[in-house]
Amino acid sequence: MDIRVGNGFDVHGFTEGDSVILCGVRIPFDKSLDGHSDADVGFHAVTDALLGAIAAGDIGHWFPPSDDTWRGADSGHFLKIAAAHVREAGFRIANIDCTIICELPRIKPHIEEMCEHVARVAGIARQRVSVKATTTEGLGFPGRGEGIAAMATATVARP
Repeated sequence: MDIRVGNGFDVHGFTEGDSVILCGVRIPFDKSLDGHSDADVGFHAVTDALLGAIAAGDIGHWFPPSDDTWRGADSGHFLKIAAAHVREAGFRIANIDCTIICELPRIKPHIEEMCEHVARVAGIARQRVSVKATTTEGLGFPGRGEGIAAMATATVARP
């Protein structure tokens, strides 16, 4: 069996707005995330992890911010394409684990919906997805309330 692991990381700063989108879930908040697409750091990190697991480059290669095609795009589209690349390479997604790093908004009330959304978009069973949240105890840019980061690990396998 060929088992591979990929990692992903993303960060976006805050801008004016009324909600953030994390792992495809809109969370009411007094700010939004600034980015070329919808700035969903969770989906971006997971997309990078899947692409990394099959050595297929990164999100910037496939969906460059210099391409206006992706301006304001739903990052679920990026994840769906990355999952398709995994399958086209002969692999199945065994596990996705994503950690959201921020002080606010509170993530815990939205975890289950995020897990379900990641699973649905990636085309895998819910029990193969974990989304967690942590703070930086007031340190660094997330601790100062300047933005949100996410890191993800994806495991893929083929017989």
